[in-house]
Amino acid sequence: MPEAVELLKQNLTIDPDLRSFVHFVLESIDKLGGNIFGASLAALDLTQQLLNAGVTTGRPVPVSLLLRDKQMMVLWDRQGSFKIATLPEMPPQETIAQLCIYLRSSTAAADPEILLQRNAEMERHFAEVRIRAEKEMEILQQALNTGKYKLLEVVHQAETDALTGLLNRRAFDEKLKQTFLHTMRQRNSPLSLLFLDLDHFKKINDDFGHQVGDEHLNRTADILRKIIRVDVDFAFRFGGDEFAVVLFGDFQLACDKARQVLRSLESKVSIGIATINQDTQNDLSLEEFIRRADNALYEAKHRGRGQVVSHFCMSQAHQRCPYLRPGMDPERHD
Repeated sequence: MPEAVELLKQNLTIDPDLRSFVHFVLESIDKLGGNIFGASLAALDLTQQLLNAGVTTGRPVPVSLLLRDKQMMVLWDRQGSFKIATLPEMPPQETIAQLCIYLRSSTAAADPEILLQRNAEMERHFAEVRIRAEKEMEILQQALNTGKYKLLEVVHQAETDALTGLLNRRAFDEKLKQTFLHTMRQRNSPLSLLFLDLDHFKKINDDFGHQVGDEHLNRTADILRKIIRVDVDFAFRFGGDEFAVVLFGDFQLACDKARQVLRSLESKVSIGIATINQDTQNDLSLEEFIRRADNALYEAKHRGRGQVVSHFCMSQAHQRCPYLRPGMDPERHD
C-alpha cells in the first residue's frame, strides 16, 4: 500500500479553527485537481462529524489531511476518519510539495483575534476539566473512605469476641507477635504477658446456668478493660474462661494489675505472668515467652488457685519465679 502523505495538520479548538480547516481541505482538493463540487457536499458531513468529535468545545482535537493513492482522507483524534474526495489521478510530487509549503505558511499566519479566542476557549475547557476531575476525585475519595471504614469494621468484627467485646484469639496471635518482636528488637521498654483462668468456672455454669456464667465473663472483661491503658495495652478472651493481657510494663506493674484483678474477682482467678526487658536473653523466642506465661499460670493453679505466679525471662542465672497470693506484697517473693 502506498505511503500516505500528510498535507495538513491542525489542532481544532474553536469554531474558527474548524471553518479554517474545512476551507484548507477544499482548497487542497481544488489545487490537486479534484472535484470541488463533490468535495463541498462531503465537507458538510465532515463538519458534522468533527463537531460530534468535540472540536469546538475548547479541547484541542488533532486533525490531519492525508493523501494516499488518489484518496483524500481526514483523520482526527486517532480514532475518526473520513474520505473527503478521490482525485482523478495522482498529482506530481512537486505539486504535492508546493501545496504542503503553502498550507504550512497559511496556517502559521493566524489571526490574533482567533488566537485570543482559542486561548480563552482552551482555558475554559481546562477549567471545566479541572473542576470535573476534582469532583471525580472527591467522589473517589469518599468511596475509598467508605471502603476503608467497611474493611476496618470487618477486621474489627473478625478480631472481637462476640460475648465480651474483648479482642479474640486471632487478634492475640497477631498483636502479641508484633509487640514481642518490637520489644526484643528495641530493648527500650519491658513487656509483660498475663494469662488468666477463672477458677471453678464450670461449676458456676453447672450450678447457676450459662446466663450467670456469661455475666461473670462480662464482669471479668470489664475489670480487664479498667486495668489496661486505652490504645496502649491489650486485653483478650480466648474462649471459655481463659483471658490474656499484653501489658507494656515491667514485673512490678504486672503484679499490681494482677492484684487489682484478684481483688476485684475475690481471688477466684489464677494468673500467670511472663516479663521481658533489656536483660532478657537474645535468643528468647515468642513460643518460649508464651510457654513461660502458660507455665506460670499452671503453677498458680497447681498451688491452689486464686493467686499469681510470675516468670522473669532473663538470663539463666537470674531466672526466678515469684508468686503472689491475695494480700501479699508484690515486693516479697518466695
